[in-house]
This record gives sequence, C-alpha cells and structure tokens, in this order.
Amino acid sequence: MIIGIGTDLCDIRRIESLLEKFGERFPHKVFTKAERARSDASSTRASSYAKRFAAKEATAKALAGTHTGALSWHDVEVVNHPSGKPEIVLHAGALKRLQAHIQDGQTWKIHLSLSDDYPYAQAFVMIEVL
Repeated sequence: MIIGIGTDLCDIRRIESLLEKFGERFPHKVFTKAERARSDASSTRASSYAKRFAAKEATAKALAGTHTGALSWHDVEVVNHPSGKPEIVLHAGALKRLQAHIQDGQTWKIHLSLSDDYPYAQAFVMIEVL
C-alpha cells in the first residue's frame, strides 16, 4: 500500500549560489557527512547537492500529514548503493513519522528516483508499506 508520494524540483543555480555565498556552512547545515563526501567528490558538485536537496524535500512531502511539522535536514539522508542507485535512509523524527504508519509485522520501502538536466534537479519519492 502506498502511504506517501512526494516530488521536488530544485534549481541547480540556486545551490551554486548558496555554495558560493555561504561556503561550507550551507552543506554542513543541510547534508550529512556521507552526503557531503559523495557530493564533494563529484565533478558536478552543485548538481549532486541539488539532487539530494530535492530528495530531502520530496521525502518530507511524502511523509507529511495534516498535523506534521518540519523535519530536520539530517533526518533524511540520501545514500548510494554500491551499484550507484540512490536510496533514502531515515533518522530520528523522519523515522518516527514513518513508523507511526507501520503496524506489527509490516515493513516499508522507499522508492527514489533522481534526475538532473541543468539547470534543474528533480526527485520523486514513493513510500510503500508491505
């Protein structure tokens, strides 16, 4: 059963501007250590950050309910499987929010699709309870 869908479109130029204006303060505030390592190693650094930013926003939308508040940026983490496939890992408040939808014996899966075509990065998230 699908319990949430979210999508987000991020302007890569906005991320470039934030990186230029705030230096390392921006990535440290928004991204986990693993996300920063992956994006900083990319030849398209701003694009990598933009896709992760869009994925965090799309995940927050998929987890949102009528009375839910904001999530910490670090509660939603985008990691890459050894094959390169991006995956969402939930922490703290985001994980608790998802677990509130899960009954005993159920599991869940988060489907993530990322795409970019300069100057835009897009993320699509679907949360499924199995």
